[in-house]
Amino acid sequence: MKQLLEKYDTPAPRYTSYPTVPYWTDSPTTEECIQSLETYLFPKESKLAVYLHIPFCETLCTFCGCNTSITKNHTVEEPYVSAIQKELLLYIKNVPSLKGKELSELHLGGGSPTYLSDYNLQSTIESILNQLAPSQNPQYSIEVDPRRTRVSQLKLLRQLGFHRISLGVQDFDPEVQRLVNRIQPFELTENITLEARALGFDSVNFDLIYGLPKQSLDSMKFTIEKTLELKPDRIAFYSYAHVPWIKASQRLFTENDLPEPTLKRELYEMGRTLLEKEGYREIGMDHFALPHDKLWKAFHSKQLHRNFMGYSDSKTDVMLGLGSSAISETPNLFFQNIKLEMKYRKSLVDGILPILRGHKLTNSDQLRKELILQLMTSWEVKVPNDLQSHVRQFLTEMEKDNLVNWQKDTLVVTETGKPFLRIVAMAFDEKLQLSQPTKPVFSKAI
Repeated sequence: MKQLLEKYDTPAPRYTSYPTVPYWTDSPTTEECIQSLETYLFPKESKLAVYLHIPFCETLCTFCGCNTSITKNHTVEEPYVSAIQKELLLYIKNVPSLKGKELSELHLGGGSPTYLSDYNLQSTIESILNQLAPSQNPQYSIEVDPRRTRVSQLKLLRQLGFHRISLGVQDFDPEVQRLVNRIQPFELTENITLEARALGFDSVNFDLIYGLPKQSLDSMKFTIEKTLELKPDRIAFYSYAHVPWIKASQRLFTENDLPEPTLKRELYEMGRTLLEKEGYREIGMDHFALPHDKLWKAFHSKQLHRNFMGYSDSKTDVMLGLGSSAISETPNLFFQNIKLEMKYRKSLVDGILPILRGHKLTNSDQLRKELILQLMTSWEVKVPNDLQSHVRQFLTEMEKDNLVNWQKDTLVVTETGKPFLRIVAMAFDEKLQLSQPTKPVFSKAI
């Protein structure tokens, strides 16, 4: 494995989308975004997901690569909540099919959505639910920070129909927590987990990260064992993405503090072994679930989906992103909102949809997007005839190293090859192959 890591641990996208954001080129106009939404929302059977981005955090976690706004001044809440409500109404004004559209999924991410007061959290969610029509079995989920989340918020979320909750944990080791500026005693995570279950949340997820500064096999074993005490239904076991050229806060520790590549992979492998021993099943890339959870069932039945929100147990046709930096997706377009929160709000005060940039997917883009999606959700993909020669050539060395094999025209990632899934996906990435970056863009694949 050490030799394979030295050979293949190169920078690679995570492929939550294709084309990846650095290779968005043909940006749509606002009118084209509106037209695409109307086209794909109009059919009654089309499925809609809404992503709501809350950028605020009271403190900065130094590992974080998300678009955040760090402040303890909670007066920022009401103007932002008002802007989100204006954004949705402005979309409804321009996209008639959106009014009363059946809502299949709603996800709140950040930042820290539970940064909001109970009142602002409720008014934000209700502003969406009042304009849309919940589906028969809607999936509502939210990311929470156990250091900031109150029981009253959990009760409110359940009343509003939320069944899924994702807790930011990252690591339980005190020294690692100190270095990433996220002091979070086990008891805080435990309390929120138990309260959520008592209130009827039927899917509790923990976010863990391997590859953080000063992590060791002993500290990771401690973190996994503490996680198993609470037995979350799902676990996202992410590889730390070291991108200090994008996030300056990652300069607060040095590369020397990070586990070297072989150790980093050993952290994951040990974690996987401990989790699987307790009944968890590995799903796609960096995810685990217990067999009763819908995520595992979706993987097992080949219904697993992946988008900017991560892995999902169902596929939607349109994802509408609300809030600063939020990304929307239709079958033929990506488009992203203005990143700076104040500029985002200013746009809506002026009555203008806050779309900053995007990408119009070509036929080739749409095909490759689907192929990468299949690979990232099932570890195999049937490769079209016109791409066979190129893909086989690209993966020649990986095939020799038994990281992939071919079953007729189907590409299969082997057990040994699973750590290199992002590298395998690059075989379909026409944009990256045609325009190799000349400066750092992506974190390393392992």
